[in-house]
Amino acid sequence: MRDYIQTNIPLKNEEENVIKPFLRWAGGKSWLIKHLHAVKKLKFNNYHEAFLGGGSIFFYLQPQGHSFLSDLNPELVETYNAIKKDALSVIKILKTFRNTEQDYYRIRDRNYKSSMQRAARFIYLNQTSYNGIYRVNLNGVYNVPFGFRKKDFLNASNLLAAQKCLAKTTIKHQDFSEISKNLKPTDLVFLDPPYTVSHNNNGFIKYNEKIFSLDDQVRLSKLVDVIKKNHAYYILTNAAHKIIDEIFERGDKKLVYQRANLIGGMNSKRGQTSEFIFTNLNL
Repeated sequence: MRDYIQTNIPLKNEEENVIKPFLRWAGGKSWLIKHLHAVKKLKFNNYHEAFLGGGSIFFYLQPQGHSFLSDLNPELVETYNAIKKDALSVIKILKTFRNTEQDYYRIRDRNYKSSMQRAARFIYLNQTSYNGIYRVNLNGVYNVPFGFRKKDFLNASNLLAAQKCLAKTTIKHQDFSEISKNLKPTDLVFLDPPYTVSHNNNGFIKYNEKIFSLDDQVRLSKLVDVIKKNHAYYILTNAAHKIIDEIFERGDKKLVYQRANLIGGMNSKRGQTSEFIFTNLNL
């Protein structure tokens, strides 16, 4: 299989009708959008995406058929379903929140009863927390500190546009393997798993190894076989690492993209990082 290395590719103008993700998400794929113009023109049947996160690829493609979206984060799934059902109610609740440190911790510590209130809380915390990180303690309680962001956390028009885009979707809290149950020929599957290994070296990301192990990577590679057997298309992103290359080698196209490492704390090393894109499409 030949590697296609893409570096310093100029940005193309985004189309006016592209919907922005309403959530910030670590490891999100907004950077990949500029490389998927050919995919947007592709005639595919239904769309499938596990590891939904911020949903940047889904919102960019705006699939015309039915979309099957899923994630293992139940709060995330509940939030998407709330926006799909009644974005206006979520907006009304968000308008009562304020971006202050005192309000942040009050809202973070409060348990809301309705799904609309919980969705508003999830969006608010995501947009006003430190780095937009989703992290819970051993008791499952969200514990990310206040982020001191000045940017407005509410974009009402974008949430309403997201609701329209989510109209023809099924959104579930489930394992990625469930994708195979609804798979049909010429469907498109986008897979962006948590990265088990760190980029460009032999180290393991300890927290992600617990969330998504190498055994899970192997399970995911078997799903790729199922996708191809069903004559469907797939795009899979992963860390550019020798182990990942060995697991997902299928004789399909493999692209290596270099991008800026935008996420990090005090002890992280920012700069350029490389990612694999495996696909049976002609990108």
